[in-house]
Amino acid sequence: MFLNVHSSYSLKYGTQSINQLIAAARHLGIHQMVLTDINNSGGAVEFIRECYKQGIAKEADDIHKGNIPYQIKPVAGIEFRGDNGLRYVGIAKNKEGMRELNTFLSHHHIHHLPLPQTPPAMENVYIVYPFYKTFNKTLNANEYVGIRAKQLNHLYQHPLLKQKDKLLVWHPVTISNKVTYRLHEYLRAIALNTLLSKVPDDEKCEPDEFLIPEAELTQRFEQYPFIVQNTQKLINSCDLSAYFEETTVPSSKNRFHYTKTGVEGDKKMLRRLATLGLKYRYGEYHQEALKRLEKELRIIELKNFCAYFLITFDIVRYAINKCGFYHVGRGSGANSMVAYCLRITDVDPIDLDLYFERFLHEKRTSPPDFDIDFSWDERETIQKYIFKRYPKWHVAFLGTMSTFKDRAVIREIGKVLGLPKAEIDGFTDPAKERENLSDATYQKLLAVHRYLRSMPNQRSIHAGGILISQEPITYYTALDMPPKGFPTVQWDMYEAEAIGYEKFDILSQRGIGHIREAVQLIKQNKNKDIDIHDFKSFKKDQKVNAILKEGQPIGCFYIESPAMRQLLKKLKCDNYLTLVAASSIIRPGVASSGMMKSYIERYHAPEKVVYLCDVMKQQLSETYGVMVYQEDVIKVCHYFAGLNLADADILRKAMSGKYRSKLAFDELVNKFFASARKQGHSEALITEVWRQISSFAGYSFSKAHSASFAVESYQSLYLKTYYPMEFMVAVLNNYGGFYSRWVYVYELQKTGAKVHLPCVNHSDEVVNIRGEDAYLGFIGIQGLEEKVIKIIPQERAANGLYLHLEDFVKRTCISLEQAIILIRLGALRFTGKDRKTLLWDVHQYLGFKQKKVNHAELFNISYKTYQLPALADSDLENAYTELELLGYPLNYNMFDFLKTPFRGEVMAADLSRYLGQTVRMVGNYVCEKTVHTIKNNKMWFGTFLDARGDFFDTTHFPNTSPQYPFKGKGCYLILGKVVEDFGFQSIEVLRFAKLAIQLNPVAIH
Repeated sequence: MFLNVHSSYSLKYGTQSINQLIAAARHLGIHQMVLTDINNSGGAVEFIRECYKQGIAKEADDIHKGNIPYQIKPVAGIEFRGDNGLRYVGIAKNKEGMRELNTFLSHHHIHHLPLPQTPPAMENVYIVYPFYKTFNKTLNANEYVGIRAKQLNHLYQHPLLKQKDKLLVWHPVTISNKVTYRLHEYLRAIALNTLLSKVPDDEKCEPDEFLIPEAELTQRFEQYPFIVQNTQKLINSCDLSAYFEETTVPSSKNRFHYTKTGVEGDKKMLRRLATLGLKYRYGEYHQEALKRLEKELRIIELKNFCAYFLITFDIVRYAINKCGFYHVGRGSGANSMVAYCLRITDVDPIDLDLYFERFLHEKRTSPPDFDIDFSWDERETIQKYIFKRYPKWHVAFLGTMSTFKDRAVIREIGKVLGLPKAEIDGFTDPAKERENLSDATYQKLLAVHRYLRSMPNQRSIHAGGILISQEPITYYTALDMPPKGFPTVQWDMYEAEAIGYEKFDILSQRGIGHIREAVQLIKQNKNKDIDIHDFKSFKKDQKVNAILKEGQPIGCFYIESPAMRQLLKKLKCDNYLTLVAASSIIRPGVASSGMMKSYIERYHAPEKVVYLCDVMKQQLSETYGVMVYQEDVIKVCHYFAGLNLADADILRKAMSGKYRSKLAFDELVNKFFASARKQGHSEALITEVWRQISSFAGYSFSKAHSASFAVESYQSLYLKTYYPMEFMVAVLNNYGGFYSRWVYVYELQKTGAKVHLPCVNHSDEVVNIRGEDAYLGFIGIQGLEEKVIKIIPQERAANGLYLHLEDFVKRTCISLEQAIILIRLGALRFTGKDRKTLLWDVHQYLGFKQKKVNHAELFNISYKTYQLPALADSDLENAYTELELLGYPLNYNMFDFLKTPFRGEVMAADLSRYLGQTVRMVGNYVCEKTVHTIKNNKMWFGTFLDARGDFFDTTHFPNTSPQYPFKGKGCYLILGKVVEDFGFQSIEVLRFAKLAIQLNPVAIH
């Protein structure tokens, strides 16, 4: 009877979640509802699924107690609004009706078209218009008018009485009580960006838009029983049961086949490609690989996942063969030899003893999940290919749904309440949290935030997930068109999985860009071809492993952060397998659980490791008895307890919190204990092994994923070891990594490269290198416009070097403001004139009253020159200019800004000689990390460079640090104790202060 129900998916309008609506309906004994969210259908399938699910008695005990749940009949549709006004509501008769509604809305979203005043004909949809006094439209067979109880008095002699069968009961649902009505008002004010008191009435719902008992609603229309009958008839004719699947695991909605000949064709093609790939990877007669390949293909065919592998292969093949792109296949997909043979991944699962069952096994119901990384600037090309490759409505981006949980929404609440900006700033300042807690206004903001925090705020786009569907996706959702420019579903990955979709993750990272461009630069600058996929030789290279052991791999993917550099030094890491382990134990969960420390201790004293039993020693000797990977859990469950590999992986997944049924999980635990007893293990041993497994499983990380990262790390390391200049230029041109840009510029200087400031006659948009001369690019200069960045190198390439300032000004048509930026930075130093003289001269050409010059003049008109007095210039002033326009001084060390000549008593390279002593050091701030102690106090880890350019690290404990010790970039005086942990030295800070610097001479004058 409720034809217009809004959930919280009616963004910044509805106030109740799907489950809250169903719970409220059950409480009131309501049997039918139509979910019609505003301009979206993101909650429709969830609503249908939950209504059916709650109508099934799952436990025998429920029946015994008489708690057999009745079923609420779910019907769905869409409320169409334009210019914030209700146009009409579409209600789906069946699954085809949902497709028609979603396709109609999607067309308007994708092409950014306004919704029409009347919708097109839709065979399986009912259209309901709102009632108004002057309504005088002849309605089509599928069209109706909804009338509210309080509007019934307007029916007297109304033209609609001639079409009695077209009138329906209309009682919209948006809120649940007075509190949620107030919440609705807040949502509307936030949506309209206005004050709470200024939200117009026609922008809000009516105060009575909440569920009431069906009998009460019917009673309100007792004088017009035909309206109730019409409504009941309409709902009765709707049937969306086709969406409900009784199994807990939904059938796959992904594309069923890749080849035109269907499933059988897919099987033949996958076998042929995998066999060819096996020869490429392992040679002709590798018996172990042949046996493993056959096993994997059998399971892939059994689970009907051939199409999934072939679609992924097609994406990778296009990237390699058509585009020349480099990619990284990572995640649990690297456990698959078929993926390795298809070149989806570059990790050898035999070499690393990786279990295919971690990726796919007979008992797995959901499709496998490949994560494919491309360079940050190449991913869009791959995405466009996928959307072009598959039919319209069958491919879309996965969406995401952000909520109001971010504390930044407190600022929005403050704005709608009309609070002054200064007061709002104070409420959102973390440093003022304690004093704010005693403020009554702040408490009000927090109270509103508590109601809002779990509600959807806005739809967005997933980082890389793409759905390729067998049916049109519009059976399940309407599509949005975000700024990225690809159709996007209106629900997230969790709802996708619940419906039966598995995403293709097409991701990006800058590390691949570093590698790709470095290889290109080496070819240009050194005329050498690098086979970056020759990983087998990289991991055996002694020079590469020596760099790894030093723990200074700045610019190298995944291993350059302070925490990772420290771990590499503590492990004295000099090989691939140790790096794979390090990539796993650095993860927050493992590190905080104490397992990282345990691993390091055992790594340095393997002879002292005491294993629980011979089986544990045999399976965990590579990691010294510590379970480091998810695969370790599988191994122990399989070899110690005797579970088959499929059950072992299910148990591993269940312990990580990703299992649906507690009952099924308990059965697996019982099976573990029973099977372990059959192996002859004692009860005490079984209990201890289970304790270790269960405590670790939630933190575990896929070994295949770590291995994929480690391969890319080695590729970066190889390039940095043998071609450091080109590699660091590539890092800069792909926007760095963990650190600020100046760190990579400094690292480039350390390679021996002569790094020059931007120059209009030598620089390009990005950094370039010729021999040992590297010129910074125009990108990165603060305030320089994109058109200027592009035109300078383009004009130079077309018509030769710039001859002088006048020539430069005429040929580029540059503005005075932009020219001043370049002159101040020294980019016109080729003229032989100092910066201040050039600043004087440029006003001759581009002064306020000077007409615009351009290179199209018929005659070259020269301008008068003047003899200027000597203009003072200083290195310090120029360094300040570089700091302003680049963010760092290139040719002026940060230490040279200091007023004091003191550079520290001890340098970073000598710290091992001062263990246990208190020393004074001076460090140039690089970065910091804030953490919380067990008592929830803040402490910090800092990273600095000393005057020689070496890194050192600091620890700032709560009892020796102010509330926030760091004061931004610059140099700090540090008093602290030198400590060592597994050969890695750092400073425990006792006192800490930022040092004063010399003022800019321009500011002084």
